Amino acid sequence: MKRSWQDFGREWLDTFVVAISVAMAFRAYFFEPFNIPTGSMQPTLYGNHSEPCERPDVFDRTPVLHWLKWAVCGYDYKEFVAPFSGVLAAAERNDGRFALFVVSPTGRRSAAVNLPTDVLRTSLVQIGMPVARGQKVWSGYDVTGDFIFVNRWRWNFFKPARGDVMVFSTTGINDLPQGTHYIKRMTALPGETIEIRTPDVFVDGKKMEPLKPMRGRRGELTPEPSPGAMAGPFRLSDGEYFACGDNSANSRDSRYWGAVPRDNLRGVASCVFWPLLNARWGLIQ
Repeated sequence: MKRSWQDFGREWLDTFVVAISVAMAFRAYFFEPFNIPTGSMQPTLYGNHSEPCERPDVFDRTPVLHWLKWAVCGYDYKEFVAPFSGVLAAAERNDGRFALFVVSPTGRRSAAVNLPTDVLRTSLVQIGMPVARGQKVWSGYDVTGDFIFVNRWRWNFFKPARGDVMVFSTTGINDLPQGTHYIKRMTALPGETIEIRTPDVFVDGKKMEPLKPMRGRRGELTPEPSPGAMAGPFRLSDGEYFACGDNSANSRDSRYWGAVPRDNLRGVASCVFWPLLNARWGLIQ
C-alpha cells in the first residue's frame, strides 16, 4: 500500500516531538547547560570577557573560518564604529554583556553592539564620552564564557557539601536581579556561623582549609577572601547556604546580600564542555 506524504510527515513530527521531550526531561532532571556570565569564579571558571585587538586576522575576515574559530575557541571579533557624532550610552543585560550605542544631540540612537561588561572597566570606553562620526570606539574579541553542565540529580541523593560549586536562582534574594541564576562556591552550611578574617575563613570558630586552589590552570593567582560588606560573624539558619566567588576581590556574593535558601539551589557545576579549546575543559574542581 502506497503511503501518503501526510503519513511520512506525521511520523517525522512524532519523532521530533519525542526527541524534544526526551531532551527537555534530560535537562530538567539530569544535566542542564549553563553559561558562566561574569568573572566572579576566576580562575576556576571564566565568564564572558573581552580581549582588545586592533584589527581582525585572516580567520575573522572569512565567514566560514570566523564561524569555525568561534565554534572551537569561543572567539568572536567585534568592532564598534560610531555611525554619527554623539555620546556613548549603554544598556545593561543579564548575561555578562552590555549594549553599547551612540546617542546623537537630537536623541537619535544608533544600532547597538553587545560587548562583555569588562570593556567598561577599561579607559577605552567611557559612558557619556563624546565621539565623532567614523570613530572606532572599540575593537577586539568577545570571548564566550565557559559553558558547563549542571548536575541536577546529585542533591537528590547526597546532601550539599562545603566546596560544591553551586548554581542557584536569584528569585526572592534581596539586592539581586530577579529571575536569573548565579554560580558561586558553597562555603558554609545550614546552622553554621561563618567569619572572614583575611586571609582566613572561620566556620564555627574553626579555621578552614582553602576550598579552592590558590592558582588556576593558567597560573592565575586567586584573590584572598575579604569580609566585603559583612559586619562580623554571620550565622546561617536551617536551609540556608553561604555562597562565595573564587575571585573574591571581584565577586558580589553572600558577603554582600546574605544567604541562599535551599529552595533556590539548582544543582552542582559538573564539567566544562565548551569552548572546546579551553584550559578549563573537563571536570570542575
